[in-house]
Amino acid sequence: MSTRTFAMIFGIVFLIVGAGGFVPGLTDMHAGMHPADARITMTTMFGYELKLFPVNALHSVVHLLFGVWGILAARSLGGARMYFRAVAVIYAVLTVMGLVEGLQTTFGLIPLYGNDVWLHAVLAIVAAYFGWMNRDTAADRA
Repeated sequence: MSTRTFAMIFGIVFLIVGAGGFVPGLTDMHAGMHPADARITMTTMFGYELKLFPVNALHSVVHLLFGVWGILAARSLGGARMYFRAVAVIYAVLTVMGLVEGLQTTFGLIPLYGNDVWLHAVLAIVAAYFGWMNRDTAADRA
């Protein structure tokens, strides 16, 4: 698959996930750890998206921003590669932060624990592949 196409897919999925964080029926407050137990100070719209991934309003906004960025980056091969390289590094850092007790809430703002950790690791690996290893055909480069 071309890097540009996958950047568009990544962007659309991030937009869907970001928007889903604001839909009360898709987030469940009782699915996991309470925000006070996780030391989350930003509790607006806190819940577990799809009963799996801890999110709050700020987390959802970040997903929306990554979505818009991915869609805009898909306009050129260079933009898509830079997007994936940045996503790979950022999500690798978020994965490590999710494993470190004191950093699992991004200083109380965004939850980075539980299922978010392995999801961020998978996103970092996929993004690294498309950012550095995927070889697009001549038609994809046009």
